[in-house]
Amino acid sequence: MPAAAAAIARSGFSISALLLIALTAHSGGCARRFPATEVTPINAANPAELQRYLLSRKPDVAQFRLRGPFAVIERRDLEIPLVSGPTVEADLYLCAAARKAPLVIVLHGLDNSKADHAFQAMHLASWGLHGMAIDLPNRGPWIANGRTLAALVDAVHRSPQLVDGRIDADKIILAGHSFGATAVATALGEGAPAVGGVLLDPAGIGRQLPQLLKRITVPVVVIGADEDIWPARNRGQFYRFIPAGVGEISIRDTVHKDAQYPNERTLRAFQDSPDDTEEAQIAFVSALTASAFGLAATGGIDYAWNSFENAVKNGIFFNARRK
Repeated sequence: MPAAAAAIARSGFSISALLLIALTAHSGGCARRFPATEVTPINAANPAELQRYLLSRKPDVAQFRLRGPFAVIERRDLEIPLVSGPTVEADLYLCAAARKAPLVIVLHGLDNSKADHAFQAMHLASWGLHGMAIDLPNRGPWIANGRTLAALVDAVHRSPQLVDGRIDADKIILAGHSFGATAVATALGEGAPAVGGVLLDPAGIGRQLPQLLKRITVPVVVIGADEDIWPARNRGQFYRFIPAGVGEISIRDTVHKDAQYPNERTLRAFQDSPDDTEEAQIAFVSALTASAFGLAATGGIDYAWNSFENAVKNGIFFNARRK
């Protein structure tokens, strides 16, 4: 083994992981601040091999705290045209090892943008799921945003090459933070061709929302902040009105904004306790990754739910419920 490769091996980083870090740190001529998470020791040549490995072992959300084994290709500021409606701007994070892989579309909440979910989308791609963070009007209206999101999903489902030919158009998962979760729920209630949803500390808004929630027929995982610290607006509606196939957990000692990751603008708000904030955000991204992986691999929430078991026993996750 050449000396340079030996040094990499001793450091615990794979060459693909170093490539992942380089690709995500250098794009558009500027660096992004992401958590210094270690890389999983799991070796896999491609996402299919990784899926077989993970499904053959007891699920554990803690393993998804680490960065996945795959390099990531980042493409910023894509413009995706819709037949009727606005052009959607997106940042795409492709799993470099994948010929075909599911796509997780992540939507921001109030006053935020796709940049606030770059870390999550990149982390998902490192675990074999293409990630795409999108921009929609960040002041709402959120039901209207949901209908735009449904149109986007339908467009990608019909013509995945609008984004990238390596997307498995039959396995699209929607994730939304805060009022972005209202938009995700709207898209699912409107029948967007997605296999499931992940709601990141969801906040509900709009008189039509309860009826839209009742129309959701795909599985949904709700990952909430600690309501004793920060109760999100109408969060209870999501579990209450989705008729079946929904599970909800809360992450202890976290707040609403921990369900994203700060860009340079929002980073200043976290200066008092950056370490605590980063730990909370990694907890959210691990639960998101377990949920999205399970939805893509099995079409249900059992994998994610079983992966939460130890975290619930240890008090990291609490108020777990499902129907």
